[in-house]
Amino acid sequence: MNSISSGTVLITGPTGSLGRAAMLAMANRPAAQRPDLLLVGRAGAGLTAVAAEARAAGATVVEIGCDLARLADVRAAARQVIDLLAAGAVRPLRALVANAGVSVADTHKASADGFELSFAVNYLAHAQLIDDLLKSFAAPARIVLLGSNTYYQNTVRRMMAVAPADWRDPIELARPTAADVPTSVKLSGTAYSNSKLAIIYYAHELQRHAPDGVNVVVFEPGFMPGTGLARDHGKAAETIGRAMAHLPGISTPETSGPALASIVLDDRWAHLDNGAFVVKDKQRPVQPFANDADREARLWTATTQLLDSAS
Repeated sequence: MNSISSGTVLITGPTGSLGRAAMLAMANRPAAQRPDLLLVGRAGAGLTAVAAEARAAGATVVEIGCDLARLADVRAAARQVIDLLAAGAVRPLRALVANAGVSVADTHKASADGFELSFAVNYLAHAQLIDDLLKSFAAPARIVLLGSNTYYQNTVRRMMAVAPADWRDPIELARPTAADVPTSVKLSGTAYSNSKLAIIYYAHELQRHAPDGVNVVVFEPGFMPGTGLARDHGKAAETIGRAMAHLPGISTPETSGPALASIVLDDRWAHLDNGAFVVKDKQRPVQPFANDADREARLWTATTQLLDSAS
């Protein structure tokens, strides 16, 4: 048993696709390599079912109902985690996996706190959760954030019309699209990619603020169509995604879930920090513009402003 697996792992979005596969990969490890699990997701039958699966594998599991589109819920979830740790109900907190994410078709949609929904769920909710729990980690510990290569446009993504990030000040990124601007696939894709570029910038800056021994990593599972991420884009998008999921070389929850579990738990990744970017099972460099100390510092300050405005 290493230090990470001897503690507790918190994972958001554990009820489907990548999150469920990663959580079950951790739960199904031999007892000596199996962490306690805190499952943070929408309360309901889905969360209850995956918790039951993990318990059947032998894991100690606590379900924490939380709507990540509502920052009051996120803060309440963090308080519940702190109480569980203080009571000794679970082992020390060694890892947090910021897995949950959305891709919205309509960027006019706002979270309960008034923020553009992709930015709110993919980025701000996890920034709130991590900020509330940062002093609760027992080192050595890992924070693993879910990234995506959609933040920049290569030849393949250009051919597929996948919109890259279009970075602006974070206060602007947090605003829903103005009512007089029509909804478009490009706006939707750009909002998603902006949230993923924010995660890369945040990971770099978070490492500068994290306690000693708490390492920050960004994991990109690879192109993984056919998951619930496309559900807001209609049945046609889901059907196309399911068809593409059978193409050679495509990532699936069954392959990327265990890879994510390995990033979280295994000693082979213990050296990663400073927002190291891992694609599937290999560390890769990010694009030069994704390393920007000024943008990273501004994002940190703006994030504090945005979270404070919703408290």
